[in-house]
Amino acid sequence: MPRGTYLHLGEGLEERFQCAPGPGGWRYVGERSDGLRTDLVVDSRWRQIRVEILAADLWIRGGLTGPEIAWVRGGGTEASEHGARALGFLGESPAFLVAVSRSLGLAVGEHADISLVQVTGTALSALTVGRRWRLAEVTAYETETDPLPVARYEVADPATAEGYAFHLAGDVVLDAPGIELTDLESPPNL
Repeated sequence: MPRGTYLHLGEGLEERFQCAPGPGGWRYVGERSDGLRTDLVVDSRWRQIRVEILAADLWIRGGLTGPEIAWVRGGGTEASEHGARALGFLGESPAFLVAVSRSLGLAVGEHADISLVQVTGTALSALTVGRRWRLAEVTAYETETDPLPVARYEVADPATAEGYAFHLAGDVVLDAPGIELTDLESPPNL
């Protein structure tokens, strides 16, 4: 079960995390040094079936309901329901990069145009966005036991052509824009 720490470079925040496969899918739990907590559960096809993001005074709880993502955003005694036709959530935690990448099941060179609900900041603002997700390459790195396959994904906004790349080894993001893996206590699950 991988445990470790990501550093969110822009804010200087640490995110302590652990993730593990289960009998029906995968679960990620992470907590940032500012108190933002992410709990993500996916099924065996990597569909986001339960998502909970907790900030100091706000929260989002949701998941996939057929072809849509449904969520409730609340704080205090108030809450409101929302929904969008989307593949899943995309948040500030690297967990979402893992879940979206694995759910697509792309072969090297393939891409998919998808809609996601992007959740940002401690205000937990949610906006439906379009993204082009591409598996650019997979490189095997020698380790003491078995080779470690590392996938490089490219993500672009079709409306603006802005994009970024990140590297994924199993269920651990090795690097992404604004994210640095600073500690890993055990190897990724492949």
